[in-house]
Amino acid sequence: MNSMLPTDIMVWLAEAATLLIVLAYELIQRRRYQGKPEQFARSAHADLREAWMLASSEHPGAEIVAVQTLRNAMMSATLTATTATLGLMGAITLTATQLHATFGPNDVQWPTISPRLVMELLLMSTLFAALVCSTMAVRYFSHASFISAMPVGSAARRQWLPVGVAHVRQAGVLYSFGLRALLMVAPVVVSIVHPLIGPMASVGLVIVLWQMDRVTPLKHASKSHG
Repeated sequence: MNSMLPTDIMVWLAEAATLLIVLAYELIQRRRYQGKPEQFARSAHADLREAWMLASSEHPGAEIVAVQTLRNAMMSATLTATTATLGLMGAITLTATQLHATFGPNDVQWPTISPRLVMELLLMSTLFAALVCSTMAVRYFSHASFISAMPVGSAARRQWLPVGVAHVRQAGVLYSFGLRALLMVAPVVVSIVHPLIGPMASVGLVIVLWQMDRVTPLKHASKSHG
């Protein structure tokens, strides 16, 4: 067995740092907002969608506007799913040759797992996660649009309203996860191009995610607009 060269160790450490920076940020954010989810963008936006669904169900004549709003949300999730699909096809094309050489049937020795191969597999996994989340978001938005199209005040609308509220919330959460996974592709791609730049790309991604996760508290918003 060949000894691992110092250069290989640096590459593995750089790859690990690329992943750990983002993972540490996610864990810190989850711990930070565990007791106050209303200050976390994903939770606040989920509450906003629930409030919108309930408010639109109290005003007759708002059905068309509600369906158009859900259509716009569906188009946004579709765009994310399409981007993830194209990226996944490109990643498979990029990795297919190396995967065949590493795990092919003619390889009788234990396959060599390189840092590049690990990051390429992670790239495909992240893109696939973005695709699944975005596709499921489209599904939930589509179901909620049928409920929003029901006449306000009708018995069917009242019966299905709790389902619609749950679908809108779940669709928003899935869309958020899909978009987040799509953004996380950036440091993985940079790390494939040059492993030592990967940690810097992760720091840049953390800055972007921190801006996305911030939300203005409702009491401050009401004061500023009052």
